[in-house]
Amino acid sequence: MEGLIQHYGLFVVMLMILAGALPSGFSQTTRRFQFNVEWKNVTRLCSTKPLLTVNGSILGQPLLSMKVIMLKLRHGIRQLRTGWADGPAYITQCPIRGGKSYTYKFTVQYQRGTLWWHAHYAWQRASVYGAFLIHPRMPFPFSAPIQDEFPIIFGEWWNGDVDEVENEMVKYGGGPNISDAYTINGLPGPFYPCSNNDTFIKTVEHGKTYLLRIINAALNDELFFAVANHTLTVVEIDAVYTKPFTATAIMVAPGQTTNVLLTANQVPDSSGTFLMAAWPYLTSVFPFDNSTTAGFLRYKNTVTENIKHPQKMPSTFEPNKYNLPKMEDTKFVTKFSDNLRSLASPQYPCTVPKTIDKRVVAVVSLNLQDCPANKTCKGYEDNRFFASMNNQSFVRPSLSILESHYNKLRNNEYSTDFPEKPLKPFDYTGVDPVSENMNTQFGTKILEVPYGTNLEIVLQGTSFLNVENHPIHVHGHNFFIVGRGFGNFNVAKDPAKYNLIDPPERNTVAVPTGGWAAIRFKADNPGVWFIHCHLEEHTSWGLASGLIVQNGPRASQFCTLEYYEPETCTEMNCKNLDIALVEVLLRHENGSHALKNYMLLGDLKSQGKRTVPQSPPLDGLESLINKR
Repeated sequence: MEGLIQHYGLFVVMLMILAGALPSGFSQTTRRFQFNVEWKNVTRLCSTKPLLTVNGSILGQPLLSMKVIMLKLRHGIRQLRTGWADGPAYITQCPIRGGKSYTYKFTVQYQRGTLWWHAHYAWQRASVYGAFLIHPRMPFPFSAPIQDEFPIIFGEWWNGDVDEVENEMVKYGGGPNISDAYTINGLPGPFYPCSNNDTFIKTVEHGKTYLLRIINAALNDELFFAVANHTLTVVEIDAVYTKPFTATAIMVAPGQTTNVLLTANQVPDSSGTFLMAAWPYLTSVFPFDNSTTAGFLRYKNTVTENIKHPQKMPSTFEPNKYNLPKMEDTKFVTKFSDNLRSLASPQYPCTVPKTIDKRVVAVVSLNLQDCPANKTCKGYEDNRFFASMNNQSFVRPSLSILESHYNKLRNNEYSTDFPEKPLKPFDYTGVDPVSENMNTQFGTKILEVPYGTNLEIVLQGTSFLNVENHPIHVHGHNFFIVGRGFGNFNVAKDPAKYNLIDPPERNTVAVPTGGWAAIRFKADNPGVWFIHCHLEEHTSWGLASGLIVQNGPRASQFCTLEYYEPETCTEMNCKNLDIALVEVLLRHENGSHALKNYMLLGDLKSQGKRTVPQSPPLDGLESLINKR
């Protein structure tokens, strides 16, 4: 499949989104979109390369998602009974072949807020992603009047070919080359070479309040975000309202979203600006990108002098000056996470299961596999890095699991005997990180539960190789984080401390560094669902599994396959074409919600295919600020 990553063909994707479960009397409307997915030459950090773009933009159009080989329509949309529209390659469908078309139709129900879409094949989401915003019918449950809203989407930039970075990592079992920059809305900002003009700037008015819709689309790093001299009031996480609380900064893991309120109540200096910045939360001894992406809040009606910003991060950079925690500040992250609570109001109740039918303890771990004979391996001590859940490193099948399951194909592509607890319990967070046998087993083992199961999954970290904070994403369901802690989960003591009143509701949980997290949800969405770490390198190493929720007893509890278009993955035949066309049909019911589009940062230096872009003169940041 590696050869398909760059050599894909023309295909058309139809998408229809409906808003359901509404009172009678609401009509339906249809909206149509077209996505052009093609290679464009893009320049960042003094470097030009061909990059996958959507409608000519590094950041694609919100609402839906699209990939070159695979199309994924959402991150966080529950896909109620329409799991075939979920998108992960080889889980719910096979990658779309060149010259073929595919229609997605699904319903947005019981959700509102900030989600996002992204590619879900290999590392293509490095440039194929965007915001998916669902505006509510009801007023926001917080009182502050909002002047405006805007997305803040974090990403990563590699000067080299991202596909080659992943291919090299998988081939030799080493760690990936780190990214060359983080980005805000596709732009790295002034602390990177040749990037004064590639800086995100937002103009605000003094005294007004703004809603920032923050999304971490970075591949491999959790990030801190802050705005100098301003506080942020958290009001939503993963499209679920929270009890508001104020913080000087936030931490957002890959896959997560956070909505915050910011009031422009400060007096700027003569530049008229305040720095907004993001840099990584460090939980690993592995190499990482320790740089900083930055943008600016520009206060309206202020005089901008000719400010000069460095091309590189100054050695005297003080993060606390800009409200950024230190990179290793686990204490801040713990306090921030503890402050997250569901609204749990009569209008927005917290439906956490008080009792459970099944508890699964899943050890999430990095692994070190012995290097095969006569092979070159580039992991620790010339071995190979892998990752696993309960010592099972996930192997993607050659046919989608959803097709195999619902067609009852006996093809040995997967099995439903995922171990529900560690086969050999040990001191998960206290072992010597490198002296133990860390080899893992390989397979496609997933969990299967009856419809309506109240399921608890305890995600237990380890100290193998290194303690890490794993952001685990569960497709098809929201869940409640009922407990968290450091060290080893104690089944006799820890459940007594669970928060069953107002636990935070999410779709991606950051398992604490060297600790555990317990999540609960009702498995009431029939289908096949991917469960994986949202650090892309860990998923590539096998830190993933799946969940089959069986059909319920009533027809309304079946996974609908009306629009499913199965295709055998092994029959793919991609052509060397340059453009992929995506036509999108969006239907929603009037009064139910509004799905708002942001086409951000076309900012491409060339509109031709595979042509060398012409860089504009670097006029400096001051001219860029004045233009906006």
